[in-house]
Amino acid sequence: MSVTFLLTSFVIVATPGTGALYAITAGLAHGRRTAVLAALAGVFGTLPHLLAAITGLAALLHASGVAFAVVKYAGVAYLLYMAWATWHDRGALSLEAATREQERASAARVVLAGVTLNLLNPKLTIFFFAFLPQFVPAGAGALATMLALSAVFVAMTFVVFLGYGLFAAAVRDAVLARPQVLVRVRRAFALTFAGLGVRLAAESRA
Repeated sequence: MSVTFLLTSFVIVATPGTGALYAITAGLAHGRRTAVLAALAGVFGTLPHLLAAITGLAALLHASGVAFAVVKYAGVAYLLYMAWATWHDRGALSLEAATREQERASAARVVLAGVTLNLLNPKLTIFFFAFLPQFVPAGAGALATMLALSAVFVAMTFVVFLGYGLFAAAVRDAVLARPQVLVRVRRAFALTFAGLGVRLAAESRA
């Protein structure tokens, strides 16, 4: 496994995006346990894209403008919903106190929202389709190599998302103790979700 792959993967994963932002928001909203769930959800959301790249389905998505647009605008709509819910302190990342049953339901919503955020981003499929083959030698063993690289990428993604989430959870009490700061942070995250939605809307298949 090349150092180039590892370094490139780390830069890609560590660069804050939708998954990292979600893990940070989850850590601030509900602490370490939810940060772990958000990190896992972000990873699960990338798995279908990796599978599509490995099986060649990404080529179909790249070739079909309609398929790409449907997935893309579903993702845009969901990001804008996340922006609205975060701004108004509603949805899976709401800070509202909850009973034990509500906490279990909230955990399920956190996982579902995290998976959906990454699942509805068609650029991930095309990215993996273009990125992984660069490090896979032609010939026998290509599939095994791609699976191994995918496993490393997924593990790295989880570790980085978890790091973001746990850091946010560590400063949670300090943020919650300052209501005005909390409002500003929540609104900043809401605007960032909206910005990511706008950026996704502007993306093309190229």
